[in-house]
Amino acid sequence: MKNKLACSVLLLNAAIPALAENTELDTITISANRQAYQGDFSPLETPQSELKIDSDTLQNSGAVDLVQALDLSTSVARQNNFGGLWDSFALRGFVGDENLPSNYLVNGFNAGRGFGGSRDLSGIESVEVLKGPRAALFGRGEPGGTVNLVTKRPTFETAGEVRLSAGSWETYRADIDYTAPVSDDVAIRLVGFYEDAESFRDTIKTTKQGFNPSVAWKINDDSMLTYELEYSKQEVPFDRGVMAVDGKLGEIPESRFLGEPGDGPIDTDVLGHQVEFQHNFNQNWSALVGVNYRDTSLEGFATETGFAGLEGEEVNRFRRYRDYDASYQMFRAEVNGNFDLAGFEHRIIVGVDSDKFVNDQFVLRVKGSAVPQYINIYNPVYGAYPLPTPTANTDRVETQESIGFFVQDQISLTNELDIRIGARYDDYTQELKNHLSGTKSDQDEQRISPQFGAVYKLADTTSLYAAYGENFRPLSGTDANGDGFDPNQSTSIEAGVKFASYDGAWVGTVAVFQVEQDNLLVVDDPTAFSYAAIGEAESKGIEVDINGEVADGLNLWASYTYIDAKTKNDFYDANFGYVVEAGSPLLNIPEQQLSLQLVQLTQLSGKPFEFGGGLLHVSERNGYFGVDFELPSYTTVRAFASYDISQAIALRAEVDNLFDETYYTNSFADNWVQPGTPRNVTVSAAYGF
Repeated sequence: MKNKLACSVLLLNAAIPALAENTELDTITISANRQAYQGDFSPLETPQSELKIDSDTLQNSGAVDLVQALDLSTSVARQNNFGGLWDSFALRGFVGDENLPSNYLVNGFNAGRGFGGSRDLSGIESVEVLKGPRAALFGRGEPGGTVNLVTKRPTFETAGEVRLSAGSWETYRADIDYTAPVSDDVAIRLVGFYEDAESFRDTIKTTKQGFNPSVAWKINDDSMLTYELEYSKQEVPFDRGVMAVDGKLGEIPESRFLGEPGDGPIDTDVLGHQVEFQHNFNQNWSALVGVNYRDTSLEGFATETGFAGLEGEEVNRFRRYRDYDASYQMFRAEVNGNFDLAGFEHRIIVGVDSDKFVNDQFVLRVKGSAVPQYINIYNPVYGAYPLPTPTANTDRVETQESIGFFVQDQISLTNELDIRIGARYDDYTQELKNHLSGTKSDQDEQRISPQFGAVYKLADTTSLYAAYGENFRPLSGTDANGDGFDPNQSTSIEAGVKFASYDGAWVGTVAVFQVEQDNLLVVDDPTAFSYAAIGEAESKGIEVDINGEVADGLNLWASYTYIDAKTKNDFYDANFGYVVEAGSPLLNIPEQQLSLQLVQLTQLSGKPFEFGGGLLHVSERNGYFGVDFELPSYTTVRAFASYDISQAIALRAEVDNLFDETYYTNSFADNWVQPGTPRNVTVSAAYGF
């Protein structure tokens, strides 16, 4: 692995001067950090659907964590969130490994696979929803698309803000964001938050804190070095939500907690480092080199409802202790440029990356059948039983290592027509050590992930595009013979139209897509409960995204998606062994979603006044694989207003779930259903300096 990586870096270093050999050198001043893997393309030139959620839109939506932000993109659907301890979402109908958080990127670095709790938006400048398989550049990942978080980085202008917030259920939060130059060449940024909150859920209390300092060194007009640190700590009780009674939700209130407060919270921790070096050789060529290391952990006890059903008014439970640790390290180097060859303009990205992911999971468990732990769902009495001591259940370490080479070339055949050709070669190894059984399995895989696209400019404000891509993702565990599984494989085709206003104030995309997925992990023998990668599924649909200023001071955000996501073959569900017939809807995937937000900026007494509101509609979803159980549709409405009482002080008030709708966001089964938050109010004051 190290030899391959060293050779790759040498090849890149040798290639850079050759690429720029015949190009006159100019002085280029770096004014902003370029995002890895993405090149230099305007939205109308990109033959794939993408959605960027900027900081103003995030604030106006009231989002404070990643999953709330992703509600703005209806291509994304909420999934089982592991008792509130991680981010889990499906993009275009498909989710990744349900036993791990959904993967996402931070400035192009993989960051979502660890166990650091839900991702707070403190320190995040924007959220990018990059739809469709992106393995041709990013490497193995989620089948429906990729989410990339762009962080707040230092600027060479002094600015700062302190915001204090208070909300329903004794929710208190403080945020700080300060950036300034410390010299002509060095700037810093300090971003952090602290949150202490009760909950509409009985007995639940959480504390969260995070700190994201960064430093930028402008080495010269052509080179920039940036370092970022990520630290967060969360204390969150494990909460599986409510349960349905005889298949009906609403029989117990959404506030009902069915765990044990005596278990205390689950502690999660994150410590991460990112270093990026960006260099412009001239106006046509630039390089980006980055290194990342991230440690995460999750530890604590939880008592959870079982699946045997009710015995009268009581449900039995089981207790687990989890100690999860994960580390992720990554290196990447890429060159980005453009040149003319044979009369055609080429815009090319070529590079190499390497990563290592170590997933260490230790679990103790005691079942209710061994030590009864009943609770009355209508009149719960916490602490009625001594908390039992769990025994060994899981002790394993999985290690994934990979090195990849990628190239993408977008060729302008005419002034109106571009084609995009790209591919990525991955060589990865996967090793699984089971310390309980004393067994070990490993496998090596080599994969080529191609991509093809075309974009045709109809006018300065309109373009048509089409794209094809492939994606793969390793699967954890072993089959009945102790061998690893073939990777999950997906293919995607999409086509659409992109449009914008003449002044660029608003943009939009209408897309149709189809994604097919093979090698889903399912049960092949329900008697032995052994696994095989033989499941197949398909997702197809239509997306409409429009956002920007549509009238003087009036901003619109509109996102609508129709998805038909179903299984393609009969198989046994991997969690309960139930038969899932071909044509069954995928779990937690609504057929239709709509997200709207309108914001009006005006003046009141000669000072800026902003007000607006939003709406989220989610249709019915399958709530339990292999069982006839659906989560009902819901529509929530929110409203807000913000007023600058001076140049330095701004006040804000917002109401979420304005009409106090009872709703359920996701489920794992009918015993683990997450209720949505009732009507809640937040007020805040910000001081800028």
